[in-house]
Amino acid sequence: MKYGLPLVAVIGLILIAWLGSMIPGMQYFFGVAVPYLAVMVFLGGFVYRVVQWGKSPVPFSIQTTCGQAKSLDFVKHNRLESPHTTSEVVARMALEILTFRSLFRNTKSELHDGPKITYESSKWLWLFALVFHYSFLVIVIRHMRLFLNPVPDFIVWLDWADSMFEIGTPALYLTDAGLLIGLIYLFTRRFTNRQVRYISLSSDYFPLLLLIAIGVTGVLMRMFLRAGIDIAAIKQLGVGLVTFSPTITTDIGSIFYIHLFLVCALLVYFPFSKLMHLGGVFLSPTRNMKNDTRQVRHINPWNPDIKVHAYSAYEDEFREFMVDAGIPVEKEPEPEEEAPAEAPA
Repeated sequence: MKYGLPLVAVIGLILIAWLGSMIPGMQYFFGVAVPYLAVMVFLGGFVYRVVQWGKSPVPFSIQTTCGQAKSLDFVKHNRLESPHTTSEVVARMALEILTFRSLFRNTKSELHDGPKITYESSKWLWLFALVFHYSFLVIVIRHMRLFLNPVPDFIVWLDWADSMFEIGTPALYLTDAGLLIGLIYLFTRRFTNRQVRYISLSSDYFPLLLLIAIGVTGVLMRMFLRAGIDIAAIKQLGVGLVTFSPTITTDIGSIFYIHLFLVCALLVYFPFSKLMHLGGVFLSPTRNMKNDTRQVRHINPWNPDIKVHAYSAYEDEFREFMVDAGIPVEKEPEPEEEAPAEAPA
């Protein structure tokens, strides 16, 4: 079920957009209503998740470190693995977000005859994850040209740089190939690696299949089904969506509505899935906290105001009962004074 259900769901989304876009009058629904709804759900869900994470109290210093903390001056301090100042935390977070630094240290274990277990460096996951994420980022930025008029110069330059090798006609974007190659590797890795396959769920396969479908439909629309696509109408629709005056003047093509509907499905699914690591990485207390527990005392604000009852006070309160029970005490009870004898009558 964890393999078949995500595949059926993606195929179902494709069929809904394909059949629905061929119904007269439904082009406005798939081209205008669905994108607006998807963006509202995405923004609302994203903000809600971030606010909920931000409201979660972090009473302890729980940063994850794998290097020498700052102590004595003659002990070498690992500034990135055990940050002590805010600037060091910012540097660590920047490397983590921009270069996937922790994933770069990824290792794999193999069991050989003996039995003997070996640990080896594995950089493939880091490489393909980096290729996929940066390709996806560039593709999103490139698509801004469909919503802006005039198009900013840096987007025009980025579009040219992405297709500078001009492979085929029209030119193949390098990020399109990088996106699909990265996704295919991440997807097949969940089958070939038995440990990863064992812990994978439907929620891990669905976003990968959905992103692959988005990439494939985008490449088909640009490279193979370009004749049936009205680029000017798409541009007019994109600018109209941004300016809240959308219009659909002609039949753009079913493949466009399939591609757009899949993107909208991704936007709706995004805030409620593991893809929210995009926002969660900034709020991870194991990463964004300083390791200064040797210099600063971190006190849990939830601790109640407890009245300390020292042992000496405890013994003063229960000394007589302890002596009667035969329990040794540090201070013997004072002997009682005898009452003076009464004089004879």
